[in-house]
Amino acid sequence: MIELDYDNITSTAFQLRCTACGDIHNIDSKHKLCSCGKVLFADYDLEKAKDTLDKSSFHKRRYDIWRMAEIMPVFDNKYRFTLGEGWTPVVKINNLGEMLGLKNLYLKDESFNPTGSFKSRGLCAAVSRAVELGINDFVIPTAGNAGAALAAYAARTKSKAHVFMPEDTPPFIVREIKALGADARLVDGIITDAGKIAKEEAEKEDWFDVSTLKEPYRVEGKKTMGLELAEQFSWSLPDVIVYPTGGGTGIIGMWKAFDELEQLGFIDSQRPRMISVQSSTCAPIVKAFKEGKDHAEFWEDAHTIAAGLRVPSAIADYLILQTIRDSKGTAIAVDDLTIKIAMNQLAKEEGIMLSPEAAATVASLDLLIDDGDITKEEKVVIFGTGSGLTTPEEW
Repeated sequence: MIELDYDNITSTAFQLRCTACGDIHNIDSKHKLCSCGKVLFADYDLEKAKDTLDKSSFHKRRYDIWRMAEIMPVFDNKYRFTLGEGWTPVVKINNLGEMLGLKNLYLKDESFNPTGSFKSRGLCAAVSRAVELGINDFVIPTAGNAGAALAAYAARTKSKAHVFMPEDTPPFIVREIKALGADARLVDGIITDAGKIAKEEAEKEDWFDVSTLKEPYRVEGKKTMGLELAEQFSWSLPDVIVYPTGGGTGIIGMWKAFDELEQLGFIDSQRPRMISVQSSTCAPIVKAFKEGKDHAEFWEDAHTIAAGLRVPSAIADYLILQTIRDSKGTAIAVDDLTIKIAMNQLAKEEGIMLSPEAAATVASLDLLIDDGDITKEEKVVIFGTGSGLTTPEEW
C-alpha cells in the first residue's frame, strides 16, 4: 500500500460561484466580488475529495486550518502558510453553565489563535491563496483584530499590508500592527469610513482588498471553525451555536462547512440553530431578522465597546439572514453594560478572559433562555472569538 503524503494532497476546488446570481468564475483568476456585486464562494469536487479525505487518516494530519487540505483553496503545499492557527480548544463551561441551568454549555476559545482572535483563520487563508495567485500587496479596513492578522500573515509571506482603522482603535492593537511591519493609518470615523478610504487608496495603488467577504477566501479560513467543531464533537454537531456577528464571515463559513461535511458523508443532515448576537447600539442583522427582511439597512450612529461588532452594514447580510432562517435560529442584541458584566462573570467563574465581542455571546444566554431559544438539556456552543487579555483598563 502506498503511504499518502498528507501535506502534499492538492485542493479539489474547481470554480468560484456567485452566492446571489449563480454566475461561475475561473478558480485560477484573481477575483473579488461577482460582477453583480455579491459574494463569491469556492466550490469543491467533493467526490474526488473522498478519495483521500477519510476519518481514519486524521491522526496523520496537521493540526491547523490546512488539516482538510482537499476542501481548502490552496493547491500547492508551499503556499499553505501557517503561524499555528486553528484547532482551538472546546472547553466545557461548568460553573457558569450550572448558574444558568445549562447542562451542556461549551466555549470554542478562538483566543488561542496566533494574533489572539479568529481573524487569524480568515486572513491566513486569504493571504495564502492570494500569494499563490501572485498577489503580494494587500489592504484592509479594520476595527483592529483583522488588521493585526493581515499584518502577521503579510510578514510571514514577505508581502505588504496597508491597514486602515478608526482613530479610536485601541492603541495596543495599533502598536501590534506597526510592530508587525504594516503600513498603519488611522481614520476619522468608524470602520465604514476606513473602508471608503482604503478602497480609494487601493484603486490608486493597485492593492488587493481583503475586506470581509469582498474576496472569496477569508470565508474558507473561517469555515474551519465548523470543520473542527464537527470533529471535536465526534461528528455530531451541537444543538445551538451562539456567535457574535459583525461582518458575519464566521457564521456563513461554518454553515458552508456543515454542508460540505454532509456531502462528504462525515455528518448527517442535523444542523445546529445558528444564533447571531449583536450590540444593541449596532444591530442591523437583528433588526432585519425581526422585520422579516432579506437585507439589512445601514445602521446610523453605530457605537459600542465591542469594536468588532460596530459594523453598520455587512456586504453578506443576505447570507447571514438566510443562514439564521435556514437553521431555524434567531438574532439577538445585548447592551454594552451587559457585555461588561458578562466579561467579568466569565473571568471570575471560569478563569477565561474574552474580548467584548466574544463576551456578547455570554451576555445573550439569559435572554435566550428566557425566550425559550435554548433549553437546559441542549448542547450549546458559544464562540469566544477573541482574547480579553488586552482589554483597555477603563473597560
